[in-house]
Amino acid sequence: MDSDPPTITQLLVGWSNGDQEALAQLTPLVYDELRQMARTYLRGERSDHTLQATALVHEAYLRLIDQHSVSWQNRAHFFGIASQMMRRILVNHALARATEKRGGHVEKLSLDEATSFSDQRDVDLIALDKALRELERLDPQQTRIVELRFFGGLSIEETAAALRVSPATVKRDWNTARLWLRRQLAK
Repeated sequence: MDSDPPTITQLLVGWSNGDQEALAQLTPLVYDELRQMARTYLRGERSDHTLQATALVHEAYLRLIDQHSVSWQNRAHFFGIASQMMRRILVNHALARATEKRGGHVEKLSLDEATSFSDQRDVDLIALDKALRELERLDPQQTRIVELRFFGGLSIEETAAALRVSPATVKRDWNTARLWLRRQLAK
C-alpha cells in the first residue's frame, strides 16, 4: 500500500463503469493486500478466534464486488471501503459470538495497544464499534481516520490520500480521536 499504482486505479475506474473484465483483472492485484490487511488485524485476536483471515477477505470481497453505486476513485478509496467492510464483518462476528450463549464473554480493549497496532492486543470490537458510532455523530472524519488506520492498517499518508486531506490533518485528528476513544472506552 505504498503508492497508487495506475493499473489498480484504472481497473477500479473501469469496474465502476461496468467493465467486468476490469474486475477480473483487479481481483488478483488486490487480493493479497486485502489478505494482509485481514492477517494484520486478526494477528492480535485470541488464538481460538473462529474467523480466519481468508474468510474475512472473502466475505469483505463479496461485499465489495456487490457495490453497484460506488464510483471508485483510486486505490486508497478502495482499501478505505474495504477497511469499513472488515470492521462491519468483525463487529457482526463479535456480536454473534457474544450472544451465542447467555452471558457471552467479550474481551476488553486496551486502546493504547489497539491503536498502536500491537501484536498483543485484545479488542472488544463491540465497545469500539459503539464508541465509533458515537464519534461519527460528533466528527465523521475522525471516525473514517480510525477506520482506515485501525481496521485498514493505512499509514498517515495513505489515510490522507484516501480522505483527500493533508497528513497533518490526519495526524491531528488521529490523536484527537484516540484520546476521545480512550475516555469513552474507560467508562
